[in-house]
Amino acid sequence: MSAPLGLTWEALAGARVIDLGHALERGMPVSPNHPAFQLAMMRRHGDMVRSDGGSAANEIFVLGGHVGTHIDALGHVSQDGLMYGGIDASSSQSNHGLTRLGIDTVDPILCRGVMLDVATYRGVDVLEPGYEVTVNDLEAAADAAGLAVGAGDAVLIRTGWSKHWGDADLFRGQVAGAPGPGEAAAMWLAERDVRVTGAETIAYEVIRPGEGHATLPVHRVLLVEAGINIMEVMNLAPLAAAEVHEFLFVAAPLKIVGGTGSPMRPLAVVDA
Repeated sequence: MSAPLGLTWEALAGARVIDLGHALERGMPVSPNHPAFQLAMMRRHGDMVRSDGGSAANEIFVLGGHVGTHIDALGHVSQDGLMYGGIDASSSQSNHGLTRLGIDTVDPILCRGVMLDVATYRGVDVLEPGYEVTVNDLEAAADAAGLAVGAGDAVLIRTGWSKHWGDADLFRGQVAGAPGPGEAAAMWLAERDVRVTGAETIAYEVIRPGEGHATLPVHRVLLVEAGINIMEVMNLAPLAAAEVHEFLFVAAPLKIVGGTGSPMRPLAVVDA
């Protein structure tokens, strides 16, 4: 039997998988707009022991669809009452979730991945809070890697912000701000018809100091106008450490009917 996509089983066996997601754990940074991650044991080993001595443990966990490494559904954002494709937002939701453009409509993603390492291009480990990633930054980072962004790509923008994962207040960016693409950079991605795009911050866009999430124009451009899903709270440090800029990108949201977003575990598959 041949391997998928024309690859040999030997090549697949020798591939390296790089995890681009953060671990879900209590106390991790969470947007103030979403519920914090909680986990509690509902049954511990020994609470119930079977006649043969076997026992099991299980838990309950609670989190929002936009907590931890996650992807936004197109229906997550509306502008002037309309979602992507001119769909009326108010008539496309219920107490059970979205009735259109929910996360359950997002197919699993398998495509070329490109990391644009803006932090390294600018000669820093991490961009300063409130730094706006520009079109020039994206083009220069692509040129430095010898890559061109094309239609159907997963484009990941590295700001180095994962370095602050252990400092929840700084990572959230509500006071000092956070780096990310501006509106022009979002339009640049939309013009190239990328499949999906992701970054390391809680909100996929530049957050000015003291402004929090007062306005999110990049979300409007990508989700509402261009129909491009956004991935947030990614961990791109392993890609940078491996100096990998092009890879096979694999990710899939949970199939939550009516969900506005979903946790996910994105992966980069590279030649070992």
